[in-house]
Amino acid sequence: MNFKKEAFFDGNSDWEDLGAGVSRQFVGYNSQIMMVIVKFEKDAVGALHQHFHSQITYVASGSFEVTVDGETRLLEAGDGFFAQPNIFHGVKCLEEGKLIDAFAPFREDFIK
Repeated sequence: MNFKKEAFFDGNSDWEDLGAGVSRQFVGYNSQIMMVIVKFEKDAVGALHQHFHSQITYVASGSFEVTVDGETRLLEAGDGFFAQPNIFHGVKCLEEGKLIDAFAPFREDFIK
């Protein structure tokens, strides 16, 4: 497995188009942790899902309707949420924006 070992992130790495108005950019990762920036166009959806990873998400810009474990709230820049392992969570983008996701352990399913 190849890990992204660079010490610094300058924001110029490629964006991966995930379709339906969502794209992501890797900040860095190893087997313990991963940070990803996810860009959403207005009305794009991160469907409800669950995984065994712990996830902390920070809203860097825009506004999102966020559901975690059946509770839905409006989050804007400066807000965030924590999704425990195996808890359903998802987002709908109300105003174009970016989320910064941190996962532990890293999301092996994100690596090609």
